[in-house]
Amino acid sequence: MGQFVLAAKVSHVPSLMLSEAEGSPLKSARADAVAALRELGRRARERNVSSFIVFDTHWLSNFGYHVNANPRHCGTFTSHEAPQMIRDLAYDFPGDGALGSAIADEAVGAGLNVIAHRVESLGLEYGTIVPMHYMNPSGWAKVVSVASPLFTSLDESRLLGEATRRAIERSNERVAILASGSLSHRLWPNKKLGPEAWTSVASEFNRQVDLRVLELWRQRRYREFIDMLPDYAIKCNGEGGMADTIMLFAALGWYDYEGAAEQLCDYFPSSGSGQVNVEFHVA
Repeated sequence: MGQFVLAAKVSHVPSLMLSEAEGSPLKSARADAVAALRELGRRARERNVSSFIVFDTHWLSNFGYHVNANPRHCGTFTSHEAPQMIRDLAYDFPGDGALGSAIADEAVGAGLNVIAHRVESLGLEYGTIVPMHYMNPSGWAKVVSVASPLFTSLDESRLLGEATRRAIERSNERVAILASGSLSHRLWPNKKLGPEAWTSVASEFNRQVDLRVLELWRQRRYREFIDMLPDYAIKCNGEGGMADTIMLFAALGWYDYEGAAEQLCDYFPSSGSGQVNVEFHVA
């Protein structure tokens, strides 16, 4: 029987990569966030994680839910969105086709439109590549990436998260689930893409709500957070509708989850969005 041994909300912003690039104006600016991702990777390895499942809000789908169940993820990635930030980034991770197919099977059984793909030319998006670059750099664990549909609902994403938990339990894997995406996600307009893009959140309202969310998590007031999620996702411009966070909390047990939330780095802005790395401890 498989085990769910690590859960986290993680950032995947390109400024993490720029923070490590020589000559970059952001050199070392995201050192704490990078260190937090590496620490999550260390914890995953310490807990003998064999597979990562990444709910990726940068792999956005117009039609249903999709799972990248390729047996191997190998390629060189340049971001079509920001090629000046992520360019020619090589990645090579083993996949977990069995677990990916099990997620789709469980979700289809719950009435969702989900397809598990084994298509060699289907690469990973940077919502998966960036956290894996720091957490799983040598490809010591397998990777399954799950897309976030644009035209879905909280209820459907909740069903997908619950299906993921069932798939883990019927597997032989020790699994980490990552909700890869921002908190608030209102970005600066082009004319304001100056230094403030890296140092401030584009909306003070969004920043205040993000900070309140982190407070609720620290206090384990998850029911209140879940109840505010639909409005939070809409009013604070949630990336991918915050589907990653919905799916993560569904896998954790929704209202029944009572574990500790451990914030591993300071809340930080990136291009106007709000970012953080938090582990949600599982029994």
